[in-house]
Amino acid sequence: MPHALLISGSLGQGHDVMAQACADSLHARGWTTRTVDAMALLGRSGSAVGERVFRRLLDLPGAYDAFHFAALRPGARVALLAESAARARLAPRVRELLAERPAELVVSVFATATAAVNALRPELPDTAHLVLCTDATPHRLWVQEGTDLFLVTSEVAACGVRRYRPQAAVEVVAPPLRAAFYHPPERAKARAELGVPPHARCVLLMSGAWGLGPIARTARALADAGPHVLAVAGSNRELERRLGASARRQPRLHAFGHTDQVPALMAAADLVVTSSGDTCTEARAIGRRLLLLDVVQGHGRDNLQHELELGHADVTSAAPAEVVRNALAALDRPAPTPSAAASPEAWRAGFEAALARVGLLGA
Repeated sequence: MPHALLISGSLGQGHDVMAQACADSLHARGWTTRTVDAMALLGRSGSAVGERVFRRLLDLPGAYDAFHFAALRPGARVALLAESAARARLAPRVRELLAERPAELVVSVFATATAAVNALRPELPDTAHLVLCTDATPHRLWVQEGTDLFLVTSEVAACGVRRYRPQAAVEVVAPPLRAAFYHPPERAKARAELGVPPHARCVLLMSGAWGLGPIARTARALADAGPHVLAVAGSNRELERRLGASARRQPRLHAFGHTDQVPALMAAADLVVTSSGDTCTEARAIGRRLLLLDVVQGHGRDNLQHELELGHADVTSAAPAEVVRNALAALDRPAPTPSAAASPEAWRAGFEAALARVGLLGA
């Protein structure tokens, strides 16, 4: 029975979703898989430092923009030094994992993992290495020699890969979704279960697993302006507490923490207000208009611009008054039909084509 090692990363939830989609497709073909977190493989101190640095960069206006566009994108010395330090920690752990259970396939869905796996390629002549990146423009650390095939979700991203490796093998695939987004509940049923009146205007407000931006103040301002607001805190416990307190005072505000109800929340909403990322693909799958919060620096700026180009989306600053003004206007604009590409068959076909290109379709 063939086996695959999937390497994710715990900075946000998107990487885990991509890893799970790969695992599900491989399981359907009779493979076994193991998914590991690259951040955890760095060790407790390395993981804590990495997350703390990343959060700090996001908190400082312009800091991550500067690091992304001046260091990560061109592959400047400071970025390569950081990558080298991470590779030195990760490669031995990946070697141990593959010694415990040899794999015909390794899939990296986290940039830091790419270098570690490729460092071991001379030791892994019979193991294929795929990289799956859903960013609109993969930065330099995603694209390295040794990767057999890059999976991306747009032609824009394919061009980004070829910037660094002009002859790279690249496969454009449909963005994978969690299974529940392929079959969301009916709008009326979702609203009844969530306590949203059938004909009320309704906004879903969320901003990644960390709840980036002034989400609590924005949720209150939106609900005070008239719509029902489904506000999701993600893993941000302080934000969850503040949203809960506001919901007790404002009946049109419905607060959620870390929840698996997002397909139902999207089905109930008329508009999804969110940061750029994989949530946008989920909203398009259900057929909901987007209002994008310009809160994610670096790769988030690229992803935001790409989402605007795809249509049925608007952009706003994170200032609560601006979000309210733009959301009320967006609610009067037409919503898209559910995305034709949002089907398990579309993702499965792309992933199977990728396996075929590296000689593993019949494995």
